[in-house]
Amino acid sequence: MTKKEIIWREILHSAVNHKAREFTQKQVAERFGVSLSTVFHALRELRQLGIVHVTGRNFSVEDPEKFLSLWATHHAFRRAIQYTTHSDLSVREIEGLLPSSAILACYSAFRAMYGTIPADYDKVYVYADADGLQEIRRRFPSSKGYGNVTVLKSDPFLASYGLVTPPVQTYADIWNLEDWYAKDFLQRLHAAILP
Repeated sequence: MTKKEIIWREILHSAVNHKAREFTQKQVAERFGVSLSTVFHALRELRQLGIVHVTGRNFSVEDPEKFLSLWATHHAFRRAIQYTTHSDLSVREIEGLLPSSAILACYSAFRAMYGTIPADYDKVYVYADADGLQEIRRRFPSSKGYGNVTVLKSDPFLASYGLVTPPVQTYADIWNLEDWYAKDFLQRLHAAILP
């Protein structure tokens, strides 16, 4: 993910999950080890669309729903794909065979977060670092057939949210999928994230 997306994820996650609507640009810059100008640049589009309100060094999230939709449409999901293969195993078996460092994404993340699913799914998406990718390749070697095991490149900060993508990222990821059942997951996620 780009630095802008990493910053957006943190702001949106905090605004939605922790009800934190007020931030300082310095806090965000220090959290990710970036310059204040990088944070200022990440806020530019949000400010222009009325999603955030900036006052001096502080800013507040005014419209989390619009923010979520903007990030979902700008999310560079396809560029994060680093490996796809086919497995004849069920999704539960695939999920059970993943290395412990893999971060569940998309449909698997939804199931892990909420303990239920709005529709059956037949694809597993995970984020992994280089070592995790190597281990997943060993457990799920390249095979012909439709891709139902997809590994996405993890950013350095994703693991700080736990072994499941945060709900706002799960939403942005699923938004970028073409599966017929993605819409069911999006509707349920939207209701859970923005009640």
